[in-house]
Amino acid sequence: MSSPTVLATTLIDAKFVDYLIILLYFGVVLGIGLLARRQVSDSLDFFLSGRSLPAWVTGLAFISANLGAVEIMGMSANGAQFGLPAVHYFWVGAIPAMLFLGVVMMPFYYGSKVRSVPEFMFRRFGTGAHLVNSISFAVAQLLIAGINLFLLGSIVHALLGWSLWVALIVAAVIVLSYITLGGLSAAIYNEVLQFFVIVAALLPLTLIGLHRVGGWDGLTDGITKAANAHPDTIAPAEQQLNSWPGNALTGFTSDFWSVVGIVFGLGFVLSFGYWTTNFVEVQRAMASNSISSARKTPIIGAYPKMFVPFITIIPGMIAAVLVSEIAKFKSGEAVAGGASGEGVTYNDSLLLLMRDVLPNGLLGVAIAGLLAAFMAGMAANISAFNTVWSYDLWQRYVVKDRSDEYYLLVGRLATVAAVVIAIFTASLASNFSNIMNYLQTLFGFFNAPLFATFILGMFWKRMTPTAGWVGLVAGTVSAVAVAFLSEDAFGSWSTGVIPIGGQGASFVAAGAAFVVDIVLSIAVSMVTQPKPASELRGLVYSETPREDLVDPDEAGRPWYQRTLPLAGIALVLVIILNLIF
Repeated sequence: MSSPTVLATTLIDAKFVDYLIILLYFGVVLGIGLLARRQVSDSLDFFLSGRSLPAWVTGLAFISANLGAVEIMGMSANGAQFGLPAVHYFWVGAIPAMLFLGVVMMPFYYGSKVRSVPEFMFRRFGTGAHLVNSISFAVAQLLIAGINLFLLGSIVHALLGWSLWVALIVAAVIVLSYITLGGLSAAIYNEVLQFFVIVAALLPLTLIGLHRVGGWDGLTDGITKAANAHPDTIAPAEQQLNSWPGNALTGFTSDFWSVVGIVFGLGFVLSFGYWTTNFVEVQRAMASNSISSARKTPIIGAYPKMFVPFITIIPGMIAAVLVSEIAKFKSGEAVAGGASGEGVTYNDSLLLLMRDVLPNGLLGVAIAGLLAAFMAGMAANISAFNTVWSYDLWQRYVVKDRSDEYYLLVGRLATVAAVVIAIFTASLASNFSNIMNYLQTLFGFFNAPLFATFILGMFWKRMTPTAGWVGLVAGTVSAVAVAFLSEDAFGSWSTGVIPIGGQGASFVAAGAAFVVDIVLSIAVSMVTQPKPASELRGLVYSETPREDLVDPDEAGRPWYQRTLPLAGIALVLVIILNLIF
């Protein structure tokens, strides 16, 4: 990452009232950290909130932890670049997997009383798979926290004109303060607050932007005119204004393979890999107060999640029509400026739209909403990292059998170290004009092979501990190889041997990781020794009694408090959305 100088003029012309709103918001965030500190008496409180939170709190935190910088800036960038096909990241690439997590997998996580996803891997597969999973997860969280921090620093840089390095450090210190004080409780309660702040920021932006561009008809006309004027650089309008078959997103010329890439690569491998095995999300459900609340956590989160495209992707599409800099960049021109000071990219879409359409006051709320999103995402990554580092790596492999206070201190020190490292991993994010390209590449490396190992091990009791770690390593290596051979998944390191690029390359890499992992795991299991069935209760579906997987009191509750009816309604709604768009 280069060192941009102070901007001669800031990107956003904020006034006193905007800064006042932002300062008030930061005061509340730090206040929540101080209040949550009183609840931290041991490591379980710090890392898992003492497993004491109700489902509505963990459900909103579940979705807010994902509604971070990458979700908001990345999806608005996708909207500007690709249009409506970006909704697949929600209606195909999120909701089904979230429902599966709540209905099928959370009972195993919560019922086994593990403290992390890697610890579940340890019980199922032993040391080899556990160590591979713990290290890969820790590395992934440092890289993804860097993405959130880079975008958070970009906002401060654009708002105040500070050097990006200074902005990164200031942003990091704020996030560090409340996580170190209050642990996961501070992160979760802030995430609930941040959810409402984010919606209050993005909903007016969407409505005012749509009005300014002439409503939905004006938006479609603008996209069509731009596509017709620049057919060599902009995808055809019909590809941008219809979610299926999604060629603009995948980069595939074949409609059939585009749908396969979306359904298998994104909707199955990447989506289920992320939502069902990513401890950042699962940790929120594990902090709930019962197995029923744990199951409902991702299902409650699914309802707001399915409507998030309307306040993230639509503003990106509006920016591509209404904001002159984004329109020029989309047509192939190099445009000076942007949040980085090094040129406008799709990542600037939301910021520039805020600049052009929001009055002062609402601008302050919008900026606070963006800052809230970035802090929510980064806090989620850091709080998951410190748990895995403390429990799964330090306590298990480095210093064993010490007091609870010792591991609480290790967790706090890990939090500080992770934030410092994230400042430097932020430089990697600065190399991508659309941050989602980078993120999907990382998910292909880390989540896709983990999901393959996880799902095979949960439903096939014959899978062996050796197969667990061999499959994980081979799957990760195959994803890295595909990214290296693609046109641009690895940025400048990609060789272009395989003629696929953009997010389609990430889908292919994830698919390769999944297939290689499954095939090798089956082959290795056939020639190695499995665990005895007596050790698989709570870890394998066929060996776990049904009464271990449900809350016996749930059956007597009204339908809106039961897991399966809530999941069924959410599934119907998301199918309807896919049919409409």
